[in-house]
Amino acid sequence: YEERQRRLSDSVGETSATPALWNVLLAFERRFVEAGGRLVAGPDTGRHVLPGYGDQRNFELLVEAGFSAPEVVKIMTHNGAVALGIGDEVGLVSPGYRADLVVMSGDLTKDPSSIRNVRIVFRDGVGFDPAKLIADVEGQVGDR
Repeated sequence: YEERQRRLSDSVGETSATPALWNVLLAFERRFVEAGGRLVAGPDTGRHVLPGYGDQRNFELLVEAGFSAPEVVKIMTHNGAVALGIGDEVGLVSPGYRADLVVMSGDLTKDPSSIRNVRIVFRDGVGFDPAKLIADVEGQVGDR
């Protein structure tokens, strides 16, 4: 099940656009930020993308677009919180902020695909095993 969802999520990055057009689209995101725009990211959920897996693919694509791993983490956390009007409460790992955390193995600055090596997820201070979470909902979410 998990592998199937990853394949579906990975297909989001596939496009019928030419490599040249794809590069233009990636460069547009960089120029948007350089011009002062606030870029946010998240999966457009639907029949092919589940939150989590879609977020992992977004991370990889933003690195491919030329953003550093720390920049992408900010785009995917604090920028989104600010856009939702809750940036003074969440979106940063800092005193006074509420934060859920994901612990991964690997070095995101050297290998963006290590975003897929989730070892534990903390939500409201409680640690969860991602493999068990997936097993608990198998057959209940995603494509059927």
